[in-house]
Amino acid sequence: MITMPGSPDEMKLVSNAMSNATRRKIMSLLKDGSKSKEEIQKITGPAMLDYHLQLLQQAGLVDAKDKLFELTDFGNHFLESKTHTSTGPRKDLSKSKPIDIVEVRQFLPCIADKSKYRIIARLKPPLEGALELLEPLFPRARYSEKLGVLIIQKKNQIITVYSTGNVTMTMVSSIEEAKKILEDLKKDINDAIETGIKSTFGEKIQVDHNEVYKYLPGTNCRICGEQSCYSFAIRLTGNETTLDKCRPLFEQKYAINLEHLQTLMEYL
Repeated sequence: MITMPGSPDEMKLVSNAMSNATRRKIMSLLKDGSKSKEEIQKITGPAMLDYHLQLLQQAGLVDAKDKLFELTDFGNHFLESKTHTSTGPRKDLSKSKPIDIVEVRQFLPCIADKSKYRIIARLKPPLEGALELLEPLFPRARYSEKLGVLIIQKKNQIITVYSTGNVTMTMVSSIEEAKKILEDLKKDINDAIETGIKSTFGEKIQVDHNEVYKYLPGTNCRICGEQSCYSFAIRLTGNETTLDKCRPLFEQKYAINLEHLQTLMEYL
């Protein structure tokens, strides 16, 4: 019999445990069978590993037996239910309709570089569940199940494609450049719909702490427990802390910063 968490406090433990990329990586790793701490460390790195394992055990998702860590019955059930319900049924890309660009608008100057722009656009029809299938199409791309987006990096630009059809781009020089990027994106996707996906060699995307620092509030308020926003950025990129520790970041005026940082965290 699978014991499911019932109280709000128990559900909060599960939600908190699964809110971190490293802990989700540990869960996925254990789905293939029991692992020792050393085996897990080879995949996730040593940073705060004891803390991550402790949170997963407290949430009832992971158990430890004879120095091996394994998913509990609830942990297995949780992963299966997320696979079936989080993104909906996987679509056959060939059954998708060709997309078109229906809107491009300049939104705000980029926070990291005031001479560049953050652009919002819209593709139609939305790709919905087929979006996940496009990840192999781009050399530097990652599909985030948590956010339901395809994240594409080109040099210092980050292009985020949402299953709803929205697209955001950062570090764009002009509307003309944005339109060129969108036209290339449209062509790549429509070619894939017509002829199928041709996988590219995926590159590992590195997130530098200096890039993360650019999007933090810069107040050095120490609410997060660090001496400065810069040291917080270093710990973030090392998976030694989490975004929710920076409370000012969740104020409305930092909404765009938070969105960009959440995207960057998906690469860690």
